[in-house]
Amino acid sequence: MARTCVLAASALALLAATGCGAADMTKQSSPYADAQGTKTVTLSVQSWVGARANAAVAQYLLEHELGYRVDTVQVDEVPAWDALSQGRVDAILEDWGHPDQEKRYVEDKKTVTPGGDLGVDGHIGWFVPKYFADAHPDVLDWKNLNKYASQLRTSESGGKGQLLDGSPSYVTNDKALVKNLGLDYQVVFAGSEAAQITQIKQFAKDRKPFLTYWYEPQWLFNEVPMVEVKLPEHTDACEKKGAADPATVDCAYPTTSLQKFFNTEFTRKGGKAARFLHNFRWTKNDQNEVAQMMAEDGLSADEAGKKWVQKHPDVWKRWIP
Repeated sequence: MARTCVLAASALALLAATGCGAADMTKQSSPYADAQGTKTVTLSVQSWVGARANAAVAQYLLEHELGYRVDTVQVDEVPAWDALSQGRVDAILEDWGHPDQEKRYVEDKKTVTPGGDLGVDGHIGWFVPKYFADAHPDVLDWKNLNKYASQLRTSESGGKGQLLDGSPSYVTNDKALVKNLGLDYQVVFAGSEAAQITQIKQFAKDRKPFLTYWYEPQWLFNEVPMVEVKLPEHTDACEKKGAADPATVDCAYPTTSLQKFFNTEFTRKGGKAARFLHNFRWTKNDQNEVAQMMAEDGLSADEAGKKWVQKHPDVWKRWIP
């Protein structure tokens, strides 16, 4: 993200969790970039599992169907744009919306080119487990959250209700929302998407109530049913205000059509790889299928990519130029 993950997802989803990665790779390039005669592609991969699922399938097909050598690097959301502009990476396959970077690199410098729609809508929100919502339906209106703060308190939340977030590197509006909506809650970071999933699964196992920042698409909904808390409606005015000063955000996250972006030179000289990545478009269910194989079943990216490719030739054959 997720995964972003800000207003107008400014920005995961994603990161995706989550950018949501751990390393700034803007000063590094693919180790294969100078290999004589080798066709190479370098993909930026955010840390959330949905983004890793995109890369797993793209890498498998680039290598096994088109004969490319593929390198993947984990980059935080904003540094990924810098790396893309510099040609350190060729493509970002899941962007949750970064208006400042789009203006700088797509509109002004023209060093980055839109790569088309991923086919997946991303949405960030606050969620509670279905078993808690069924018992307390009014918790699904943000105006009633303070009523339940004592039940959602943890040892980490300092006497307030806990709002569980993932990685501190995710760009979120949650601290601003808590403050601006007058909520008796403390944002607590799990540390990563994986750690947040572990915590959510433990809460669910113990049937404890929890409130968490979360996002779609995400395979965990299949295992832990959750229901979204309705925040104040997202509006263009709120988005504009938040873009100028993120501390002023007081409305819900938008639903975002997730996009791909390419280094402009790669679109010109990337040949079949560039055309393939432009054609790469799948559904939320496709992404969740691969993500769950990686996150829950323990498959490597290559194993998960291969398994999905073998099962869905009707989908991916349309992408091959």
